[in-house]
Amino acid sequence: MLRIFVGESDHINHQPLYEVILISAREKGLAGGTVLKGIMSYGASTHIHLARLIELSEDLPIVIEIIDHTEKIDAFLPVVNELFEKCGKGGLITLEKVDVLYYKPKK
Repeated sequence: MLRIFVGESDHINHQPLYEVILISAREKGLAGGTVLKGIMSYGASTHIHLARLIELSEDLPIVIEIIDHTEKIDAFLPVVNELFEKCGKGGLITLEKVDVLYYKPKK
């Protein structure tokens, strides 16, 4: 599993970075991906990002999880790195070994 952490305010050409990454994964034929929005986080800057009723947003965390075989994930990593460079923002990319117990496309 490829897990990518970005901020919701991260964009490339007015398009959210998380959207560009997930669409790129689909175009490259990766098995599946999900985008999750967090309610609180901090990272390298140690600044806390928090969702509150009073505020619309404080650059909340976005997590993109992409699942496929190791070889396909490895081949997709340069695409993710290039998108990070284009965006010019920080983030975090992790890899995790997972056991897929069930995967069946919808008919």
